[in-house]
Amino acid sequence: MLKGKKILLGITASIAAYKAILLLRLLVKHGADVRVIMTPAAKDFVSPLVLSTLSKNKVLIGLSEDDAWSNHVMLGRWADVMLVAPLSCNTLAKMATGQCDNLLLAVYLSATCPVVLAPAMDEDMWHHSATKRNLRTVKEFGNLIVDVDTGELASGLYGPGRMAEPENLFLFLIENFFRREELKSKKALITAGPTYEPLDPVRFIGNHSSGKMGFALAEALYERGADVTIVTGPTQQQKKYKGINIVQVSTADEMYDACIKLHSHMNIEVMSAAVADYKPANVSPEKIKKQKNDVTLTLEKTKDILAALGQDKKNGQFLAGFALETNNERDYAKNKLKAKNADMIILNSLRDENAAFGYDTNKVSIFFADGTEKQLALAAKKEIADQIVDLIIQKLDA
Repeated sequence: MLKGKKILLGITASIAAYKAILLLRLLVKHGADVRVIMTPAAKDFVSPLVLSTLSKNKVLIGLSEDDAWSNHVMLGRWADVMLVAPLSCNTLAKMATGQCDNLLLAVYLSATCPVVLAPAMDEDMWHHSATKRNLRTVKEFGNLIVDVDTGELASGLYGPGRMAEPENLFLFLIENFFRREELKSKKALITAGPTYEPLDPVRFIGNHSSGKMGFALAEALYERGADVTIVTGPTQQQKKYKGINIVQVSTADEMYDACIKLHSHMNIEVMSAAVADYKPANVSPEKIKKQKNDVTLTLEKTKDILAALGQDKKNGQFLAGFALETNNERDYAKNKLKAKNADMIILNSLRDENAAFGYDTNKVSIFFADGTEKQLALAAKKEIADQIVDLIIQKLDA
């Protein structure tokens, strides 16, 4: 994801400096070329040896070392982005006033790349008027500030001031600087999770869908540059990127209405939700009490979202659906592809181990309207989602 990207990681003197190790590991793992710059005082909080080992580059601390000058001007021009994490209260004040008494500040003042600042300090320091003024000043300079988290602080207090977690800083960089552009200007609609069809105020008919596959697809499309909206049933899944739009629904009818409303604006639609095929014909306004005799439920069909979108599909729109089967999988999937006027059907078989509902992994077979097929071996759902998006892009470019 970050292959070939150049990142300057600045580290200042803060207890939160240990998080920089985890952040550095994430960046390098995803292919980034990372150069680390530390303030002299930061060495008391994190080892340069650890950082140089993980980055595979010498850690830079002084303006001159071993009779050689650290070219801060070229460093500031080399990077695609400079991230200072953690940013101490002291270094923030120096940045706001233009001081330049160490290499990190010299690089900062010379940087022609975007600069991201991740503050870390105790609660009272965070709330101080001087800190608020300094934050406003560095924002006016064009720097991006990552909000602090609230939690337990080094002082033992509980409040705002914690540096954002490494995973969130990583996602911040992706979202703001490193999204790809294959699907730029494209709008994508994803459905995810189950639907719950109420029997009474406390009971419903549902299924075991976790929503993991749908959310993974949404993230993969967003990372390729698409403007993504998820229409999701009840699920524990959370979006990773702030820019992804979420529409929360509960029932099949609500999901149908939401998708129909959005349909005409979409270039790509992937219906991955496990929508109920049937719903109770009558919903009791009061809780159904246990009785001596059996209770018979009358069910009626829900509206077919995929069929409705396929019937109204316009030229240039790409429509994909999911099929979860227990027998005759290929025949059912190919029939669904034709009957729904879809461009792609992604088949899950409940006979495949460690795939489909609830698992973090998946294994799918993909059928296209042009008659081609593709098998994706068992892998993490995010990896499967990336491969599916690759195939969608290929079909859009064909």
